[in-house]
Amino acid sequence: MDRECVSLLPSVCEVLADSGRSLPDDTSLEKLVDWFTGLTEAGISLPEACPCLLEFISTVVRNTAADPGVLSFALRLTGLMAATQDGFKMLQEHSVLNQVFNLQHWQDAGLWEDPCLRIGWIQGLRSMLQHPKALSFFVQSDFIGPLLQLQTDTSLFVASAANQMLAHILLFFQPVSSAGCNGVAKKEEEEDRRTHVSITDSEDPALTLETSAEYTTVVTVMSEYLKESLVPPENTKLHQNLQILKLLALLLAQAGPPLRDELLQTVADSLQELVTAGCSQLTLPLMDVILAACSSSGTDERVPDQRVAHLLSSMLNINKPADLMHAAAAFLRRGHHDAVHTARAVRILLLPLDIITGQTLLGTNTTADEHQLMAEQMKSKTSCISMTCVCLTNTPWITLLPSSVLSCPPQLIVTAVLSLLRICSGVSFSSSSGCSEVCRNVIGSGKVQKCALEALAALSSSPGAKEKVSEVFTALIQYLDNPGSDPTVLHKSYQVLVKWMSVCTDLSFITDQLRQDLVEVVRKRVCDMRWEVRDSTVEFLGHLAGVPVPPKSAKEEEEVCDVSDALLGSCTTPLLREALQDTESYVRASAVSALAKTLRHSWQQGAALTQEETEIVGRLLEILSQDTEGFPRRAVVQYFIAWFSAHASHSPPSLSSSASLLMQCVRSVLSQGSADLDWEVKVHTLELAELLLDKAFSGHRGYRNGSDVNRAPPHPYGVISEQTYTLHSHTGTHTEGVESDLAGVVEQGVVSALLSGLVDCDRPVALKACRLLITLRDTVCPLSLGALDATAAMATVSCELPGWGWGQEIRRILGMKESDRATEADTAAQRSFNGAFEGGDGVTVSVCETLRSLGLDERLDVLTQSSDHIHNSPLSLLQDILTASAAHTHPDTQQGQEVIVDCY
Repeated sequence: MDRECVSLLPSVCEVLADSGRSLPDDTSLEKLVDWFTGLTEAGISLPEACPCLLEFISTVVRNTAADPGVLSFALRLTGLMAATQDGFKMLQEHSVLNQVFNLQHWQDAGLWEDPCLRIGWIQGLRSMLQHPKALSFFVQSDFIGPLLQLQTDTSLFVASAANQMLAHILLFFQPVSSAGCNGVAKKEEEEDRRTHVSITDSEDPALTLETSAEYTTVVTVMSEYLKESLVPPENTKLHQNLQILKLLALLLAQAGPPLRDELLQTVADSLQELVTAGCSQLTLPLMDVILAACSSSGTDERVPDQRVAHLLSSMLNINKPADLMHAAAAFLRRGHHDAVHTARAVRILLLPLDIITGQTLLGTNTTADEHQLMAEQMKSKTSCISMTCVCLTNTPWITLLPSSVLSCPPQLIVTAVLSLLRICSGVSFSSSSGCSEVCRNVIGSGKVQKCALEALAALSSSPGAKEKVSEVFTALIQYLDNPGSDPTVLHKSYQVLVKWMSVCTDLSFITDQLRQDLVEVVRKRVCDMRWEVRDSTVEFLGHLAGVPVPPKSAKEEEEVCDVSDALLGSCTTPLLREALQDTESYVRASAVSALAKTLRHSWQQGAALTQEETEIVGRLLEILSQDTEGFPRRAVVQYFIAWFSAHASHSPPSLSSSASLLMQCVRSVLSQGSADLDWEVKVHTLELAELLLDKAFSGHRGYRNGSDVNRAPPHPYGVISEQTYTLHSHTGTHTEGVESDLAGVVEQGVVSALLSGLVDCDRPVALKACRLLITLRDTVCPLSLGALDATAAMATVSCELPGWGWGQEIRRILGMKESDRATEADTAAQRSFNGAFEGGDGVTVSVCETLRSLGLDERLDVLTQSSDHIHNSPLSLLQDILTASAAHTHPDTQQGQEVIVDCY
C-alpha cells in the first residue's frame, strides 16, 4: 500500500467524519469503497494497514447527525474489514460489529428511512459473510427477518441488493460438493469461491457443526417465507411476487441438489397456484423459475423434478393467448427440447402465422378451440401485432429443430412468412375463412414487416431454403418496388436479398425478367427523394458486389465476376458514379465504399483502366480535397487503401495502367489526408502509409510489420479497419536496396505523412505514426556495429521539412534534442545540424538522423499511457477530498475559488 496514501488517510477520515465538510463529487465514497475492496481482495488487512479506519467507523456511527452517505460508507467499509476471520475477530473485540449493524440503533435515530443507509447495511453484511463466524453473527443477531422484509423494499436498489444478499447466503454456505450442479452455475460458483478464497485468507469456508445447524435454520426460514409469500397477487402483492420469483430463479439456477430439492419441495404448490391464477405480469418470471429448475435438475428423476415438468405443462396450456406465446418463446430460447414440450411450444408459436396466412402449419395437432381463442384475441390490432412479432422472432429457431417435433416442413414456414409479407403490403389476403379481420390488422404495419424481413433473413440458412430462392427473390423485388414501403423496410429488404444471394448455390433461377425488374427497381430507388433510401440502395450495390458467384454458376458463366454482374450487368458503376454527386454526405460516402467493392475484382485481375474509372479517380481526389463532410473523405482514403491492397497482393505496380495511376495518386492522398481536419481521415491515411512501408521493406532483414510493433490494446476512440491486407514484396539483404526503397517512400510522401502524424493533436493519430516511425527507424537506421555501412549509406537520404505547421514542430523537437546532446557530445556537429534550421523556409534533413533524434521510444511511452496513469489513482482521490474540504472550510481563499476534480 502506498506510503503517501497511508499518511493522508487519517486526514481524509477526519474530513469524512465531519458531515459539515464537502466532498469533491458524489462518487468519491464509491471510489473509496472500490479502492478498499481491491486492497482486501489483494490480501491486505485493512485494520492492520489502516488503523485509523477503526476509529473513523466508531466515530461516525455514534454521530447520528452525520451525512447518510458517509454512514452508508462506514457500514460497507465495516463489512469489508470483517471479510477475513482475523478482521472479524478484531472488530468483535472492539464491539464494532454490534454497534455498526445494530438495526434498532438506526431506527431509533430516524435514519433507517433513508434508502442509502439500508443499502449500506445490506452491502456491508454481504461483504462480511465470507466465513462461518460471520454467518453465526448474522443468525444470532436475527438479521434474516429484516433482510426478508427488505427483499420487497419500495426502493428497487435496496430490494435488488437484498435479493442478491439472500441468494449469496444460501449459495455460498451450501455444501461444496453439491454446489453448482449444471455447467454454467458450476463455473460461476467456482469463480465466486476463488474470489472469496483471497478474501478469507485461503481458509475453507466449509461449515462447522454449529454453523451447519445455523445454515439449516436459514434455509428453513427462507423456504417457508418463499412458500407463504408466493400467493395469487392482488395489487399490493404483485411487486412482492416479482421479487420473490426473481430470487427463486437465481437460487434454483445455481443450487446444488439438496438445496434445490428442498426449495422445490416447499414452493411447488405455491408456484402451481400462481400458474393457475394466470397473472400476465408473472408469466415470464414464472417461466424463469421453472426453466431454472429444469436446467439445474440434470438427468435426475426425483419427484420435485416431476413437479417442475407438471408446472411447465401448465404454463404451456394457460388460457390467455398472449401469455401462452410468451411462455412458449421463453421455453424455446432456453433450449430444453424434450419432445413433448417442444412440439407443444412449436405449435403455439406457429399459430398466429397459420391464422393470418391460411397456410397449414399445424396439421391436426391443434384443437379448434385453441385456434378460435387465438384468432379471437388477434382481432385486437395491438394483440395481433404483438403476437405475430413473437411468432416471427422464433420461426428461425423452429426450422432448425428436429423434424420429429415439427408439424410442417421448414419450407412451408418460409412460404408462410412470404405470404405474410404480401399481406402486410396489401398485395393479397389470406384465403382462409374468418381471418380477413385479422389480416387487416397487419396491413401496413412497419413493425410486422421488419420482424418478417428479419425472420426471412435468418430463414436463409434453414433446411430446404434453397428451394425457395426464386420465390423469395420475387417477393423482395415487389417490396422494393412498392411506393408505400418505409425507408427502414426497404433497407431490410436489401439486406435480406443480399443474405439469400450469399447462400444461393447457383443462379439458374434468375430469369431475364427478374434481372430487368431488379435493375428498374434499383434505378428508381437510387433517385428516391429520401436520402435514407438512396443510401440503402447504394450500400446494397456495394454489398452485392462482394457476394461471390456460386461455384456452379461460375463454371457456366466464366465471364461473370460476382453476383452484381450476374444480376445488374454493367449498370452498377454508372449508378455509383452518379451517387458521388449526391447532396447527402452519407450517400456520397456509401457510393465511394461501394465503388471500391465493385472495382476490386478488376484491380485484382490487373485489368486496364477504362475512361470511366479514370474519371472516378479524379472525382475522388476532388472529394478528398473539397468535401466539407468527413464521412466521404474517410471513404476516399479507404478506397485507395483497398485499391493499393488489391494490386500489392496480385501484381507488380508497374505492370498495369491501373497500378500506374494509383501510384501517381498516392502522394496526393497522403499529403491531403495527413492535413485533414478529421482525425479518422488521418488515421486511415497512416494505414495507407503503412501499406507503402510494408511494400517497400517487407523483404528486408529486421523489418517488422508496423501493425505488430509495440502493439497495445485498441484505443477506445481509435479506428479499427475492417480490412486485412496481405502484402508480398521482394527479399534481399539489409543493405541491398534499402537506400533506394527509403528514397522511394520519401518521394511518395510516406515519411512526411508519418512526421506530420507524430505531432498531431489527436492521440490515436500520433500513436500510430510513432509506431510506424519506430518500425522505419529500426529498419533503415540500425544501431548494431555490423550495420555501419548501411547507416552511412542511409545518411544520404533526406526529406524536406516545411517551415510551417508540423514541419516547424518537428524542427523544434530536433533543435531541443540536439541542444541536449550538445552538452555531452560534439558542439561543432551540433552547430552544423542546427544550421539547417536557419530561415523560415523549408529545410532538408537526413531521414536517419531525424528518426534517431526525435526520441521516438520515449514519445511512444507517453502516448501509450492514458491520462489515468497520473490522475486515476487512490492518491489523487485522497488529495481531491482534502482539497475540496479545504476549499469548503476557507471559501474566501484563492484556493477555494476553483477546485478542479479529476475524473478518476
